[in-house]
Amino acid sequence: MSGHLTEVLVVEDEPFALRLAVDALTEAGFDVRPAKSAEEALVVLANSPQLRLVVCDWILPGMSGLEFVQHLRSDVDRRSTFVLVCTGNNEASDVAQAYAAGADDYVSKPWRQSELIARVQSGQRRIALDTTEALIFSLATLAESRDPETGAHLERVQQYCRVLASALASSSPYADQMDGPLVHLIEQTSVLHDIGKVGIPDAILRKPARLTEAEFNVMKTHTSIGAHALNTALRMSEGAPFLNVAHEIALYHHERWDGNGYPFGLAREDIPLSARILAVADVYDALRSRRVYKKGQGHDEAAAIIADAAGEQFDPVVVDAFISNERRFDALRESISDAFPPPRGADSHPASGIEQDCVAEAAG
Repeated sequence: MSGHLTEVLVVEDEPFALRLAVDALTEAGFDVRPAKSAEEALVVLANSPQLRLVVCDWILPGMSGLEFVQHLRSDVDRRSTFVLVCTGNNEASDVAQAYAAGADDYVSKPWRQSELIARVQSGQRRIALDTTEALIFSLATLAESRDPETGAHLERVQQYCRVLASALASSSPYADQMDGPLVHLIEQTSVLHDIGKVGIPDAILRKPARLTEAEFNVMKTHTSIGAHALNTALRMSEGAPFLNVAHEIALYHHERWDGNGYPFGLAREDIPLSARILAVADVYDALRSRRVYKKGQGHDEAAAIIADAAGEQFDPVVVDAFISNERRFDALRESISDAFPPPRGADSHPASGIEQDCVAEAAG
């Protein structure tokens, strides 16, 4: 765990309790900063912007623990700080009050050393996850920023993948392959599917027209470029699960169920399930989106194209999940919409086939 995630601020005015907390957390490997009041704690936080774990007593001199939590939540830079409130009263109303004030968790006093450590470690893991997700989206946005017409593509595809993965996990032939953590990983890493765009020349990536065959062959390399970058990260991180899934999605999301995709021409279940899910989400969004050479298609038309491609371009089971949730897709597309002007020449360049609409101009 990185250094800034081992720093903990303990706010406690009772000397014996403060000493116990400091000793317990120090023994567990945390770098503990003590404070005897909320006012003192705010000074520590002001001087330590990287500090994001706080253990705070409910009853403090001056500003109370709950007032301290409310103060933190009013600061936009501190809204992601994890706050564990210690309370001597385990009444449900008090617990509810702590959560309402903005606390993330609570522990009853007198606390057991093992419980205090476990709850702080839980906060540590949550912050690490939040940091990972922020980094993933930042990297994906960096790649997407080179394409002027992607709009809210990343956010929509992420939500589509969540819907499909959740549906497959709840009731499908793939339910035994899917669990909550994998559903989250697919949602989380789906935004990296086109990270390889960073290696595609601007003349091709930003071309305001359909690509030639030679240009399209260059565009296809975005899958291997992205996978190579993620593979390097995989080796350095000793196989982090989210990077494994991101690697699958980046490399295989243009493979086809019938074996006519790229880069390897894989077929059927040789294609990782994560990539088969992403393929449907990505193509639906490409069909619905405007491009300089075409208008975006309506939901019914796009859904019909997806359905017709089952067993050819797409896994039929994933398409079934799409059909069962197609109105959710439509609602998401409407709620996370682009704000582009009408496409140039749209009337003279109508959409004319799923491959061109989905990949030919931007490997979308």
